[in-house]
Amino acid sequence: MTSRLNEGLRTLLFNSLRAAFRITPMPERVRDRLRQSYLERFADTLPQGPRGKHGDATGERRARVRADAPAIGWLPRRPPDLPSPLPATLVAFYLPQFHTIPENDAWWGAGFTEWRNVSRALPQFEGHAQPRLPADLGFYDLRNPQVMRDQATLAREYGIGAFCFYYYWFGGKTLLEAPLQQWLRDESIDLPFCLCWANENWSRRWDGRADDILIGQQHSAEDDLAFIAHIAPYLRDRRYLRVDGRPLLLVYRPGLLPEPRATATRWRTWCRENGIGEIHIAYTQSFDRADPMDYGFDAAVEFPPNLATPTNVTADQSLVNPGYRGQVLDWRELADDYRRRPLPNYRLFPGVNCGWDNEARRSGAGRTYLHAAPRRYRDWLRDTIERRLAGRAASDRLVFVNAWNEWAEGAVLEPDARLGHAWLQATRDALRPSSRPALLRGPRAACVVIHAWYVEALDELLSTPVLADPAIRLIVTTSPDRERAVRAALAARDRHAEVEAFENRGRDILPFLHVAGRLLDEGEEIVLKLHTKRSVHLDDGHLWREELLQRLASASRHEAIRNAFGTDVKLGLVAPEGHLLAVQSYLGANRPHVDYLHTRLGLRRPLDGETTFPSGSMFWARLEALRPLLDAHLDTWEFEGEAGQIDGTFAHAVERMFAACVEDAGFRVATAAQACGVAGETAPGETYPYARRN
Repeated sequence: MTSRLNEGLRTLLFNSLRAAFRITPMPERVRDRLRQSYLERFADTLPQGPRGKHGDATGERRARVRADAPAIGWLPRRPPDLPSPLPATLVAFYLPQFHTIPENDAWWGAGFTEWRNVSRALPQFEGHAQPRLPADLGFYDLRNPQVMRDQATLAREYGIGAFCFYYYWFGGKTLLEAPLQQWLRDESIDLPFCLCWANENWSRRWDGRADDILIGQQHSAEDDLAFIAHIAPYLRDRRYLRVDGRPLLLVYRPGLLPEPRATATRWRTWCRENGIGEIHIAYTQSFDRADPMDYGFDAAVEFPPNLATPTNVTADQSLVNPGYRGQVLDWRELADDYRRRPLPNYRLFPGVNCGWDNEARRSGAGRTYLHAAPRRYRDWLRDTIERRLAGRAASDRLVFVNAWNEWAEGAVLEPDARLGHAWLQATRDALRPSSRPALLRGPRAACVVIHAWYVEALDELLSTPVLADPAIRLIVTTSPDRERAVRAALAARDRHAEVEAFENRGRDILPFLHVAGRLLDEGEEIVLKLHTKRSVHLDDGHLWREELLQRLASASRHEAIRNAFGTDVKLGLVAPEGHLLAVQSYLGANRPHVDYLHTRLGLRRPLDGETTFPSGSMFWARLEALRPLLDAHLDTWEFEGEAGQIDGTFAHAVERMFAACVEDAGFRVATAAQACGVAGETAPGETYPYARRN
C-alpha cells in the first residue's frame, strides 16, 4: 500500500511539474535543454507510467506463434522504377554495429553483435511484433565486403541517395570503423555517404547517459583536431555527400562539446589548411532544437522519434509479459506532429522515421511506437518532399530517414521477414508525385473481388449485371485445390479475371485483405467485395447470398452506387440495406477478438451502440477508407484454418470491424438504398433471419 501511495504522489508531483513546464513561455531550444538536463540529473523521479492490462491464453497464442511468417502486405523485391530526376536526396542513418569487435566481446560476451539483441526480443503485449527478423540480407556480418555492396545496390534501387554512418570516436580510439574503412577502399560501391559523430558516452543502457559508462568521450581542443584529421580521408573521398559543394559532417549531440563554436572553428580552419576546403557542419536534433548558429554550425537535421510526445497507449495493451515495464506510444501522432511543424528561420533538413521499438535492447522495458506502417511512412515522406521542401533549391532538398538498419531499435528500411520490401517500396512510392484521379463522368471505375469457395455458385456471381461492364476489373480468389475449376468457370463465360490462390484460411476475409492492400497500392479506388456465400448451417443460406447480390450488384443499383462514390468523397462503405447490423448486438463469441482488433488497429472511436457492420461481408468500399485495417498488417497465422466454424473466428471479428475502420478513417457508412436515393429498409427488424443476437 505504501509503495502504491508513494508512486501516486510521485506521479502527481511529476505531472504538476510537467504541466507548469509546458505552459511556461520560453523558446523551444531552451525548453529542450531544460528537459534533457532534468532527465540527466533526476531520472529516478520519473513515475513508472501506466501499465498494460493482464492478458489471457488467447493473447499468448496470438503473440507467440511465430515471428518469421509473411504478414498481410508483404512485398517482394521489385525492379527499379524511379522518377528522374529524383525530387529529393534521401539520406538514411546507418548503424555499423553488425560485426564483432574485442570491446563488445569484453562488455557483452564473446561473439556479440547487435543481432544477439535482435534475436532475443520477445513480444510483451498482444500484437507486439517481436522479434523483428531480417529477410533477404540475412543476419549479415559487415566484415564481409559483399554485404555492403548488396546494401548499396538495394538502397539505390529504392531511391536512397546516401547513407549517413554513425561514427564512434572516443578520444583517439574508434569503434566499429572497419566497415567504413572497407567502404572507403571499395571503389565499386558508388552510393554517396557521410558521417555522424556519435559524440556521447557509450553506456550499458544504450542511451548515452552518464550511468554505467563503458567508454567515455574526452572532448578537448586537441581531440577536436585529432578527430578531424582522422576522418579527413572520408571527407576527401569522391563519394562523400556534399551540400553546396562542401562535405557534410554531422554531430549527434553538440551540446556535449565544451565549446561547440570553438570546435567548429578548429575543424573549419584545419580543413582549409589541409586541402579539403570549406565543410558543412550540421547537428541532429536528437536532444534539442537550437539554431545551429548557436553552435557555429551551418544546419540542423530532424531526428524523429526524438523530441515528440505522442499519446501513451500502454494502458490499452493486453500484456503477454505481466512484468512489462515499457512504454507504448502512438507513432501516427509522431508523424502528424512532424508533418505539421513549420520550418524555422535557420537551415533545417527534415527527417522522417519508419518505426521505432527498442525492446530488443531493453528487454521488458523498451519503448514501442505502435501503428507505424509502410503506407503511413510513405505519406509522411511524400508530404515532407512535396510540401515542406517546396520551393527549396536542389542542394537544400535533403531528407534524412531514421533509419536503414537500426534492427534493435525497430527503425529499419531493409527487408524483414514479416513485410519483405514493403518499407523500401513505400520509400520509392514517396518519390513519385502524389496523384488523385479526377472525378469521372458517369459510373465510377471499380474493381470486383470475388472469393470463390463454392465454385458451383460462381456462375451466379459472374452473371450479375455489374460484371457486364467491360471496364470493371475482376479479381477472383480461391484455394489452390479449386483454382483449376475457377479458371474453367471463367473460361466458360469468356470472362477475363485475375485469379489468385490462397491457403484455405480466413474464409473470404483474409484473401480480400491480401488483394485489397495490393489494389490500394496500385491506385484503385472503389471495390465491390462478393463471395460465393452458401452458409450451409442455414436451410435458406442461398437466399442470403441472392439478397445481398440483388441489393449491391443489380442492374438498377450498381451504377448509382458507383456514382455515389464519385460525388461524395467522404462515402467510405455501402452495405446492403437490412444487413447493416449493430456490432454490440452481434458480438457473442467474437468479443475477445473484436476487443483485440480495436486496440491492434488503433481505432480512436469506441465501439458503441451506433457502430455497425455489414453482415454477410459483401459491400462496396473506398479502399482509402479501409486504411486502418489494411495498414495494420495483420499476421496470416492469426486467421484460423478452416474447420466449419459458425462464429467466433478471427475472420468473423474482422468482418465486424469494416465499418468501424471506415468511420475511424473519417469516412461515412451508408446503405445501398441510401446511396441509390431510393426507399428501402435501412435497418433489420427485431429478428434477423441469418444470425442470432447476443
